[in-house]
Parts: sequence; structure tokens; C-alpha cells
Amino acid sequence: MNPLHTERLSAVVDHDFVVFLIGLRINKPWKVHRWLPVVLEMPRMLRELSAQPELGLLGHIPGLRVSVQYWRSFEHLEAYARSGEHQHLPAWKRFNQRLHRARGDVGIWHETYQVQANGHESVYSGMPAFGLGRVGRLMPATGGRERARQRLAGGADGTPAAPTP
Repeated sequence: MNPLHTERLSAVVDHDFVVFLIGLRINKPWKVHRWLPVVLEMPRMLRELSAQPELGLLGHIPGLRVSVQYWRSFEHLEAYARSGEHQHLPAWKRFNQRLHRARGDVGIWHETYQVQANGHESVYSGMPAFGLGRVGRLMPATGGRERARQRLAGGADGTPAAPTP
């Protein structure tokens, strides 16, 4: 289990990365046979990705309706999505076959964000390593990294930015 960090920390990721949000909307909850197969696909894919880090998944925050994923690059994400050798493409084909019959019983969505190494900020307090804090490295959110604006202005290497007046 991850230890609890009681101090204020910020995550530093030294390279560009991708944040991928993927979600599920159950429009007709009584039609379990339509949405349960979709719900069961994501854990299989995440297990596969966690077991094969070379595929590019850096980390994820699982959820029933929304999963947050951190990827090394868009190229890694796209290669995984299109590969017939992995879990995603067959699952996507099954979903599309069901979708034709389901007529809006269940929906899925995703959003992809390309993030520059110095284009993000975060703060954690009273938390174990979480989100970007598990993907990057944790640094004290003090001094030149105390405020969100300062963290965004800091270097990608985690060096503190100059204090804001």
C-alpha cells in the first residue's frame, strides 16, 4: 500500500505525456445485459497494460464511469487502440456490434489531452501518491512551488520557480 504523505507535495513529470479520459454512461440501467459486458472490458485492458509497460500506459485512476489514464505519448495510445494483438481492438469491435442492437442503452466517450512537460501543475496533501504523483516524482509544494501559478511557471526538471510577489 502507498504510504500517506502528510506534507503538501506537487508532481513533476519530466517529459511530455498524454492524459486520456474514457467513460461510460448507462442510459438504461435495467438492461444489464447491454452495459455489463462493456463495464467488464476495461479491467481486462488495464491488467494487460499494467503487465506490459512497454505499451505506454504510465498509470491510471480506475473508475466505474470514468477512468483517467496517463500515457507516454499519443503514438503509444493509438498503437494500442489499433493493435489486433491486444485487448482493445477486439473489445471495440464487440462494442460496435452490440451498439447497433443496443440503440442508446449504453454510451461511451473519451477525451485525449497532449500535455507538455511543464504544462501542468498538481498539489496533494494528506494523500498517498496519486494520479500524476504516481507517474512523475513528488516534490514539496513549498517556496517557489507553493502556488498553482508558481508550479506552472517552474521548470520541467522540478526546479522551483521564482516566488510570486
